[in-house]
Amino acid sequence: MYAILAWAGIVFFSTLPAAAQTTVPPEVRASLQQPELAGAARLRYWGFSVYDAQLWVEPGFQQREMARQSFALELRYLRELKGEDIVRRSIEEMRRIGEFTPTQAGRWLAILTQAFPDVVAGDRITGVHRPDGGATFWVNGKLTVELREPVFAQLFFGIWLSDKSSQPDMRLALLGQR
Repeated sequence: MYAILAWAGIVFFSTLPAAAQTTVPPEVRASLQQPELAGAARLRYWGFSVYDAQLWVEPGFQQREMARQSFALELRYLRELKGEDIVRRSIEEMRRIGEFTPTQAGRWLAILTQAFPDVVAGDRITGVHRPDGGATFWVNGKLTVELREPVFAQLFFGIWLSDKSSQPDMRLALLGQR
């Protein structure tokens, strides 16, 4: 387990066991040609398990070429969270990755509010990155939002996969490097 100081509290991160959730979710199977699990990790906040994350990629996935590749990030929630808190935290984390205007922030806030409802333990939110810079979001296998906005996609998925991520050890685990 790795301890990281962040979010005005202590966040604990740990990799998941190798056998963790190797069943490909239906929305990932529908979105990627030959999905492979690149890596997985669990996010803990103040000692509470928040979610298990899994990164699904296609054969030949190259980290340095992420912007031009399809991949899916699945978050399986382990506790109840308000959608508005997920949205607020997402926008804050996107600001860590790169700059954007207040107009973009307002538009993205609306998009994320539509994409992310309140969740309970067992709910899944899956984001799929497309090579055209688009993104689709699924909640428990149901499509909630589809958009083509490359800057949004880069910053959103950068929350977990950018070298500016607030969770660098989680990033490495998701990319299969830890």
